[in-house]
Amino acid sequence: MPLRMSSLFVRSLKEDPADAEVASHKLLHRAGYIRRSAPGIYTWLPLGLAVLRRIETVVRQEIERAGSQEVHFPALLPAEPYKASGRWEAFGDLLFELKDRREGDYLLAPTHEEVFTLLVKDLYGSYKDLPLSLYQIQTKYRDEARPRAGLLRGREFIMKDAYSFDLDDEGLDASYHAMREAYVRIYDRLRLPYVIVEATPGAMGGAGTEEFLYPSAVGEDTYVRTAGGYAANVEAVTTVAPEPVAWTDTPQAHIEPTPDTPTIATLVDAANAQQPREDRPWTAADTLKNVVVAVTHANGEREVMVIGLPGDRDVDLDRAEGTGRLGDGEIAVEPATEADLAGLPQLVKGYIGPGISLEEPFLGLEGASGLRYLVDPRIADGTRWVTGANQHGHHVFDLVFGRDFVADGTIEASEIRPGDEAPDGSGPLELARGVEIGQVFKLGRKYAEALGLTVLDENGKSRVVTMGSYGVGVSRVMACIAEEYHDDRGLIWPQHLAPADVHIVATGKDASIFETAEALTAELETRGLRVLLDDRPKTSPGVKFGDAELLGIPTVLVVGRGLKDGNVELRNRADGTSADVAVADAVAAVVDQVDAGYALVGDSRTTYLV
Repeated sequence: MPLRMSSLFVRSLKEDPADAEVASHKLLHRAGYIRRSAPGIYTWLPLGLAVLRRIETVVRQEIERAGSQEVHFPALLPAEPYKASGRWEAFGDLLFELKDRREGDYLLAPTHEEVFTLLVKDLYGSYKDLPLSLYQIQTKYRDEARPRAGLLRGREFIMKDAYSFDLDDEGLDASYHAMREAYVRIYDRLRLPYVIVEATPGAMGGAGTEEFLYPSAVGEDTYVRTAGGYAANVEAVTTVAPEPVAWTDTPQAHIEPTPDTPTIATLVDAANAQQPREDRPWTAADTLKNVVVAVTHANGEREVMVIGLPGDRDVDLDRAEGTGRLGDGEIAVEPATEADLAGLPQLVKGYIGPGISLEEPFLGLEGASGLRYLVDPRIADGTRWVTGANQHGHHVFDLVFGRDFVADGTIEASEIRPGDEAPDGSGPLELARGVEIGQVFKLGRKYAEALGLTVLDENGKSRVVTMGSYGVGVSRVMACIAEEYHDDRGLIWPQHLAPADVHIVATGKDASIFETAEALTAELETRGLRVLLDDRPKTSPGVKFGDAELLGIPTVLVVGRGLKDGNVELRNRADGTSADVAVADAVAAVVDQVDAGYALVGDSRTTYLV
């Protein structure tokens, strides 16, 4: 049956939603694909579901081509598996928690690693059952503090998550590679630009992970790239640390009065005026900035610690969180508050330093002051610094790392800048923005060990299963496609993803126009095309054309005033071209244009018959 604008459940809007910030949010709402139900929660309308189903078809086909089998879990789950893995606490405020009438703890699942693991544990127990891969397309929930940008960052979202189960790491490598290649095929078929970047596993844990990002200025993820091919999320970039420096000729550390120098800029000015170097002027890069931060651990414990880094750099709290150096599971890092500092009188604001004695360091050596002290990798052995002396109005000069002070370890917590060297030597880094549309993880044995997933190997010995996890943000992908394919008049869907194959617009008052449009609709449907027919009798041509541009079906057939000459107009919304076609040739011309759109990604219309 054709879709008819006279009866289709859709209303186009002229105005953008008040809270809309990005093009996809504005256009999907105005075109009647989605409707806001609550902050970060959206109702899917018929046209939106039609596009979503086509995206899901691509995902299903390629994931199953990689050997995965579909299952479907509830969104409402008991808390016990998540408590066993530690993620009931680790998710913190992101988790939607609730109780049933018997006071049992439940959650709206943000992700399903635990229950996939338990399902396999329940049914399989031998190495002969492996390898195994399972997936689902399911609604997930995260209580985002600031949902924004429509489908790009919602509290409810649709996700494909797949999991592989192997006997050993070699098997995991093969499963990971198969799923990674499936992702490449998915995004290629969706005609969505992407970049694959190194990433950090964070609370997921495991041996390795990569993200698939859609490059876009509206993205919340920052990543780096080089002309030589390196690409990584900023959280995964490792600093090219300097080689150790011999300190034989470095002057001994000495404390000097530096009144009114609580900032790096004022300190540099004072240093050059009062303690000039013989070789060159002091710069901000010669100063050691000690930043006090507070880490909230998965169990709710709050830890105050200090991070040392060159004074010309700022702390990147997201990088600090993603390193895994500050604690297991989900953690949160923020600047220390006045309340945090009130109980630490040894920290003199504006003049904090690590101390000047290896025997009795103020910071370092497993928290000699009661605080952990981690430093940027640029703080290498033998490097020489100016830093706080733990006395108001005083700084230490010529303080040498390894000779005069130490740390409890290093941490990648400083900002990444354009021009920094890539860790693989491929050249200077460039910064870009992107939207995460997928991620692949080598989970290893974290969840299998926590939940007791083992099988008997060929020798009858119990082996912990090794796992992989693979996610695609299906609803987010749809928003990204809308971001990529639109203009100032509306959406422009790739032909194979559009909610209909052709949009027929009947414009005019003559009955023959509507009769011809109906006849063409019927004939196109017999050729296997899905038709959206604008058959509204009392709607002006301007409104109909505006709706056609807003809805974004790329093949548009206009039946109007040209009919008196025996012609209709065939438009290509994607490239802006149009041509008059004889009515007798219209069906063949439409079929050719539609099929050419499918062929761009190597597909045919039959691929999407579900």
